[in-house]
Amino acid sequence: MQATLLRKVLIQTAILVGLTILLSIFGLYPNLVLSWYSNGLYPIIAIVLRWVSSIFPFALGDILYTLLILLAIRKLILFFKRRKLLTKTDRLAVPLKLFNIILLLSISFKLLWGLNYSRPSITQQLNISNEKYSVKELVLLGDYFIEKLKALQPQTTPKLSYTIAELKEKAVVDYQRMAEKNPFFSYKAPSVKSVLNGWMVSKIGIEGYYNPLSGEANLNMKLPAWVLPFVTCHEISHQMGVAREDEANLVAYLVGINSKDANFLYSVNYNMLRYILLEVRIKSPEDYATMLNKIDPKVLANFKAENEFWAKYNGDMSTYMGVAFDKFLKLNKQKSGIDSYQNIVIWLWNLHKKELVH
Repeated sequence: MQATLLRKVLIQTAILVGLTILLSIFGLYPNLVLSWYSNGLYPIIAIVLRWVSSIFPFALGDILYTLLILLAIRKLILFFKRRKLLTKTDRLAVPLKLFNIILLLSISFKLLWGLNYSRPSITQQLNISNEKYSVKELVLLGDYFIEKLKALQPQTTPKLSYTIAELKEKAVVDYQRMAEKNPFFSYKAPSVKSVLNGWMVSKIGIEGYYNPLSGEANLNMKLPAWVLPFVTCHEISHQMGVAREDEANLVAYLVGINSKDANFLYSVNYNMLRYILLEVRIKSPEDYATMLNKIDPKVLANFKAENEFWAKYNGDMSTYMGVAFDKFLKLNKQKSGIDSYQNIVIWLWNLHKKELVH
């Protein structure tokens, strides 16, 4: 009986290892991933998941993650309670079962969404160059966004606040508007939810996330209101199969700047200036100090308020989770890890360089 059980576990291991190898090999061919998965199987999976999750008024994925964690804890407790009763066969079978669970979760992640990390860069599909900029050009870009925000700020709503339904509705309209120009932006069966525990997510330092188990875009509704529209568009892009963080920022910007809503326009430009300022601060501290003096006082007040928001939740957990997320990104073909968020600055330069140079 024990030998039969071990044989069964070994067969399962062999099958799962085989599937893992096949998916890894498949991921080495970006164009095949794009045609067969990202534009083929994934949209079907994503729409079904979003349709199912949209039935529930709460973040279904958060519940599923919680249940998985509780199940794992229960299994560990039972293992330690029964460890003295384990036979020699059990001591081989149990680690193999654990290994199989890890393989199964990895395979599920890749099939549900993760293979999108292997698709070609969407900048190729959108014909956006990767030409590098000089420091002088970076400062030009920063000044451009400073002026845009100065013009937009008076048009924004004072004491702005959003419900999750309002964010979803406005973002869906903006995506539909872009889809009329380019089918790449097509977004069906929307499912945008508030995270279940905003305090914990804020403590970790997360603005929002995509949940592969449920297909939901989850938003941290504790964020300042002027940040939320950009985060909404960013997380929706993940639902569309844009896996890389820098590319999700690009899609969110392209969608947001075509919005008819002044608050959405302000949000995407505000977030872009944030990335540009960080880049200028690293590459030219003197220019950074000069640029700060050019920013509209009300925009600066928003930056200050956002910093105060994160300071309120500041803790070691944010640092630990940042390191973990950095490793996760690097494992999924984003070699620069968290720094990949800054690639958006290169694309912003290439999007606007003609008007800036002239």
